[in-house]
Order: sequence, then C-alpha cells, then structure tokens
Amino acid sequence: MDDTLPLRPREKLLRLGAKALTDDELLAIFLRTGKPGVNVMTLANRLLLHFGSLHALLTADLPAFREVGGIGLAKYTQLNAIAELSRRYHRSRAMEKQALLSPDMTREFLQSQLAEEQREIFMVIFLDNQNRVIHHSRMFAGTLAHVEVHPREIVREAMRLNAAALIVAHNHPSGRAEPSKSDRFLTERIVKCCQLMDIRVLDHLVIGHGETVSFAERGWI
Repeated sequence: MDDTLPLRPREKLLRLGAKALTDDELLAIFLRTGKPGVNVMTLANRLLLHFGSLHALLTADLPAFREVGGIGLAKYTQLNAIAELSRRYHRSRAMEKQALLSPDMTREFLQSQLAEEQREIFMVIFLDNQNRVIHHSRMFAGTLAHVEVHPREIVREAMRLNAAALIVAHNHPSGRAEPSKSDRFLTERIVKCCQLMDIRVLDHLVIGHGETVSFAERGWI
C-alpha cells in the first residue's frame, strides 16, 4: 500500500487503533455503505453536519432522521442499535469492574445512561467500603425541568443493600450541566441524611449533553 495515500477508516483502525479515527470515520464504519452518488465518508460527514453532533444523531427520532434525504430505515435501526449497545456496555462495565477506579469511568457510565433522557432522572450508584459497585438504580423520575427526590428513600435503599458509600447523579435535559441552587440544597440534604447512618456521599454529578459537573471537584461535598 502507498503510505502517502490516506487510509480508509477500516484500514486506519487496524493500523492505528479506533481512537485514531475521527467521528465521521467511525460513523462511516458503522454505516458501511453510502447511497447513490454519495460515498459513505461523505454521507457520514453530512449526517454529522445535519444533526450537529454524534449525540444528536444517535438520539434522533425517526421523523428527524427521515429529513435527511435518501436515508432509510436500515441505517436508522443501525444507529439506534449502536447507541443502545453503548449504553449496555457501560452498564456491564460498571458492574464488572472491581471498583470505579477513576472519575472518568464514572462520567462515561453516567453520560451513557442519562445524557439522552428527555426528563430529569435521579440515579444512585451504591458502593461497598472499597468503592465497588453493588447496585445502581434510577430512583426518581420527573419532568423536563424538575425531579422530586426523597433523601430518606436513598438512605433506606443504601441500608437494604448494606452500602457504605454512594454517588448520586441527575441529568439536565436542556443539555447544560451547570447545577442550580436547588441542586446544591438537595445535595446538602442527602449528605446530612446519609451522615446519620454513616454512609458516605462521594459525589453528585450533573449530566448534560457531553458535559458533566462534579460537586466533589468543585469542593461542594
């Protein structure tokens, strides 16, 4: 092969690894084929430009997808399957790892679970005394802009699971991860309730579209 020529996405992946690929190159591999008069790389690039981001593309509903001319149900189902596979991978990874070894691992998991939700979801990850995941649960679900959370229910579930620590998280469907005053007040209530039962609250993460704010990193916990 002439090394001066650009590598095709599959060849580039095999030679340099998946992390070396751009978003449109990765997308082209999954799409596999283009459409009449449009090669697969051009199609991948057009899809990303049309939707604005991978997140928007992989969470688009069928009517929005059909606005892109010449894209059929087969490719729509392919991309939906990719998104769901990613979510299941992160769920499996979180449960199989001996511990949540890094903040990045926690962020990836929570982004995969919450970033595309259209209403606020409050999730709790229950951990043992070595920070190994015991269980994770979507404990409360709300509306587009609010979710009602009951700290006592979180403590009750932690005690039932014999959890020593927990990480709480919720999403902002607007896409902006900046915590509100009510988010901070709620976190203080959860921490106080958990302290009564000697349960540590390690972090509260607010999930937006591709961004995450950590209360622990800001010194709020």
